Amino acid sequence: MNAEFFAAIAEIEREKGIPKAYMLEKVSQALVAALKKDHPAADNVVVNVDEENSRIDMYIQKTVVEEVTNPAAELLPEEAQSYLKAPVPGDVVNIPVETKKFGRIAAQAAKQVIIQGIREAERGIIYEEFTSKEHEILTGVVTRIDPRTGNMSIKIGSGSEVTEAHLGAAERVKSEELTEGDRVKVYVAEVRRSTRGPQVLISRTHPGLVKRLFELEVPEVFEGTVEIKSIAREAGSRTKIAVWSSDEQVDPIGACIGPKGGRVAAVVEELRGEKIDIIPYSEDPAKYVAAALAPAEVLAVAIGEDEKSCQVTVPPHQLSLAIGKEGQNARLAARLTGFKIDIKGAE
Repeated sequence: MNAEFFAAIAEIEREKGIPKAYMLEKVSQALVAALKKDHPAADNVVVNVDEENSRIDMYIQKTVVEEVTNPAAELLPEEAQSYLKAPVPGDVVNIPVETKKFGRIAAQAAKQVIIQGIREAERGIIYEEFTSKEHEILTGVVTRIDPRTGNMSIKIGSGSEVTEAHLGAAERVKSEELTEGDRVKVYVAEVRRSTRGPQVLISRTHPGLVKRLFELEVPEVFEGTVEIKSIAREAGSRTKIAVWSSDEQVDPIGACIGPKGGRVAAVVEELRGEKIDIIPYSEDPAKYVAAALAPAEVLAVAIGEDEKSCQVTVPPHQLSLAIGKEGQNARLAARLTGFKIDIKGAE
């Protein structure tokens, strides 16, 4: 029985990744809990785990005394003779406990402690696994959609480290039509601990999703030669990214667009048709702001004294293009550069 038990513990370690030492500790706690169910007054309980010989022994320790005042923790010398040859007051006696004599309630208590221990360990493993994936992209499968709130459950992970992640309605792209069973890439925004286990919060609207998608598609971005300096996004509609190259021989915009536009097209496809403007980053604020307002032509940029605002002059026929539909182009440019932008047409 003991050999089979230790084999089962080893199997749990292999299948679920739960350390053997952790499980043996939980088993020891379970045995103590079971004993206290049958003998509430039992104190000084010792569980000895001998992995080498595949044995688990359990004892109640009692002290030899001349006069017993606490029967649960003390015994007389003549009672101790069954366990020691010549007991004297002060000796500690280990009285074996036969676990097979535990009652049904005690056995059930032990079982619950072990099951709870396995659950806690699994949750800990999942938490550690997905904490290491924060701010990364994972591919998941839509498992449930709440028709009332629009919230989704998406199964992410692989092997034994699989969990249901929460995609809130606010983190979904409104124009996207997702159905149960769809495979979709998501951005791991945060991993939290909760009473029901780790809670993985994911997003389809986070700017980080765009950055990670370009890392997947553009080797120069993944290697760090081309750096994405800033991203401004209105999910489902349009995104602006500012790129810079540490190598003069590498064109950052060309690298992100790719041969025949294949790289940026792959990102746009994953984002279900979201438009992407790729602009060159510049240390010169005026050049940076002018580039950020693309595709509009900019005649002049005057940086304000506070260095947080600027006035941009564009040809009259380019004014509506610079501002964009419902102000989107100017709004994204301002978020991308960090400047408050005032656009005027040249008289």
